[in-house]
Amino acid sequence: MAERKSSFMAYEPSTPRKVDGGIRALSRRGSFASSWWGKEWIRILESSHIGARLSRGKSYARNGQVTELTIRSGTVTAKVQGSRAGKYSVLLECRTLSADQKRKLLAALEEQPFLAARLLKKDPPREMENLFNHAGLPLFPSPEKDLETTCSCPDWSNPCKHIAAVFYLMAEAFEMDPFLLLTLRGLAREDLFGLSEKEDVAESSSFSPEPLPLERELFWGTTHRPPMEEKLPSSASHGTLPRRLGPLPLWRSLRPFLPLMEEFYRLAAEEEEPFC
Repeated sequence: MAERKSSFMAYEPSTPRKVDGGIRALSRRGSFASSWWGKEWIRILESSHIGARLSRGKSYARNGQVTELTIRSGTVTAKVQGSRAGKYSVLLECRTLSADQKRKLLAALEEQPFLAARLLKKDPPREMENLFNHAGLPLFPSPEKDLETTCSCPDWSNPCKHIAAVFYLMAEAFEMDPFLLLTLRGLAREDLFGLSEKEDVAESSSFSPEPLPLERELFWGTTHRPPMEEKLPSSASHGTLPRRLGPLPLWRSLRPFLPLMEEFYRLAAEEEEPFC
């Protein structure tokens, strides 16, 4: 993340335009990260020594100035509202695993299944850093070698406060879903677990399934329709699928995600009509 100009220029803070519906940071004060991987990501940003722009970036993240944020393999795109009309475009480009590096990493994970289990619990151990280093690509990108950031704003500094705001929000997203950090480095969930699951399914599905009859009488074995006059008792537990998914990394509603989904599921169950 090289500076746009070699000479130092005085930084004059400005007041950003108010945004409705922006992505507000969950952290309202103090540190943005509590996990080791979240702290390591912020360390990359703070190693740039951009002074007051760091505090301005924190304010932007907490005030919801970032309106869009998408994390993909090798890239992060975002929109940030500054003090001028229109939103600035932020682009982060990160070096990803090569095919050979990915093979080495997956082979190492197969030999240490407890690491994959920790990943499933969204609690990646420190050993993940060693595995990435052994594969030839550090888990956390080097600002000089693996990372390039750009912003459409007129600020001469790189990173600017808009990029800093995106970094802080990414740290929170990584803490809620560490797989997003692996995604950025070019490793998807399917790379870790999908192939073995597909092989297991293929082996267990080698027989030909018996076709089901389309006629109702043949399917049920009777022409009599069982009465369905009464509603089945509603479940005492609602929103089981959202609870399995867990909290969304960039959910920023005034109401927490899981209680809101449970309420929707409960209302849907109460309104459900009996089967005809």
